[in-house]
Amino acid sequence: MMSGIEQMVDSLRAVEEQVGRALRGKGGKVRLALCCLLAQGHLLIEDIPGVGKTTLAKALSHALGLSFRRVQFTSDLLPGDILGASVFSRDTETFVFHPGPIFTQVFLADEINRATPKTQSALLEAMEEGQVSVEGKARLLPSPFFVLATQNPLEQWGTFPLPESQLDRFLMRLVLGYPPKEQELEVISSGGTADQVLTMDPVISPDQLVGVQKMVMEVTLSEALLSYVHGILSFTRESGEFAMGLSPRAGIGLARAAQAWAFFNGRDYVLPEDVQTMIPPVVGHRLRTRSHKELSPSDLDVLVRSVAVS
Repeated sequence: MMSGIEQMVDSLRAVEEQVGRALRGKGGKVRLALCCLLAQGHLLIEDIPGVGKTTLAKALSHALGLSFRRVQFTSDLLPGDILGASVFSRDTETFVFHPGPIFTQVFLADEINRATPKTQSALLEAMEEGQVSVEGKARLLPSPFFVLATQNPLEQWGTFPLPESQLDRFLMRLVLGYPPKEQELEVISSGGTADQVLTMDPVISPDQLVGVQKMVMEVTLSEALLSYVHGILSFTRESGEFAMGLSPRAGIGLARAAQAWAFFNGRDYVLPEDVQTMIPPVVGHRLRTRSHKELSPSDLDVLVRSVAVS
C-alpha cells in the first residue's frame, strides 16, 4: 500500500502547490481543505469578504478536474433554487425534473448564513447522504461531492446563525485570515489571481480522487488511537468544561480527518499527532464553553493536554 500512497501523495502535493499559487500565503489552510475532501467531509470557511474563500473553492475544483457550481445565498433564496424542481412540459404532458445547482461535484454555498434557516436546511440531506429528495423522489448526487460553504462573521448585518445540526454536518471549519505582507503585496500588484485559476490544468481526475478517498479509509487506526479519540469525546462530555459534549459523528469525523492527514504525510497509519492536528478544525465549531462562547485556542489546548495518549 505504501507505494500507492507515495504516488498519490506526490499528486496531491502538486494539487496543493497549484492551489497555493492562487491562494498565496495560505498553504497550511489549503492542505487542511484537501484533507477535508479526502476524508469525504464538507468544509465551512468563516471569514470576512475578500480574503480568498471563493478563490479556494474554484482553485480546488480546477486542480482536481471537478465540476463546480456557485450559489450566492441571500435572504430570498428558496430551497428549490438549490435542489431544482419539476416543470410541466406541454410536449410530453408530464412534469420534467430540472436539476438545481446542487447537482455538481464542488458546490460553493457562498455566504450561507445570509439565507434563511429553511433554505440552509435544504443542504442537510445532500451533505449527509449524497442525495436529495425532491417531490418524494430521491436523486443521487455526483461523486465525489463536496460542499464548501463560506460564512460571514455573525456580527455582520443580515446574517442568520447556522443551527448546531447543520454545523455538525461540516467536517471542518477554517478561518483563512489575511495573507502575509509580501504575498498580499503580490496580490495587490497583480490585480488578483482570477485569471490564474481559470487557466489551471487538472492534476488528477475525479475517478482518481475517489480512489484516494477509498485509500484514506484504509489508513490504519489502532485500538490505542481509537481509544484516544474516544477519550477526547468523553472528556468533552464529563469534564464540565463545555456546554455540550461531542457527538459520535464528531468522533467519526476526527478519526477520518486524522486518517487523511496521515495519508497526506505519506503514512498508512495514524499517530496521536495526527489526531491533535485535526482537533482545532474538526472540534472548534462543535463545542462551546460553559458560558456558550466559542472556543479560544487556549480552550483547545486544554482539551489536548487533558486527554492522555494510551
